Amino acid sequence: MAGPRKYDLEERLINFSLLILAIVDSLPETRVCNHLGNQLLRSGTSAALNYGEAQGAESGKDFCHKMQIVLKELRETSVCLKILFRRNIMSNEKALQESSELIAIFTVSVKTAKASINKSR
Repeated sequence: MAGPRKYDLEERLINFSLLILAIVDSLPETRVCNHLGNQLLRSGTSAALNYGEAQGAESGKDFCHKMQIVLKELRETSVCLKILFRRNIMSNEKALQESSELIAIFTVSVKTAKASINKSR
């Protein structure tokens, strides 16, 4: 019997989404924060949801496409977090670090998925 998985991407993305939700909830009610908060809410939670879709992909090409969407949403989230951080609206460096790590993980995952598809041709 295998032990618990040390590295569960779905759980990590869900936890990242929860972190994003907490950040958005903590933002002040300003025009800037409402705009960036809405964008952050969409992209920051979309990564986990799209990863769930990727797990049910109908083909290797479909899986790769959905993983690329996860990566795109993570990059958008990262830029939004950086804007909030540089404006001194948000000080959560953990979110910045986690977004960077997730981008690195999914960059490699997309490259691996693409290579697998190209091999099978």
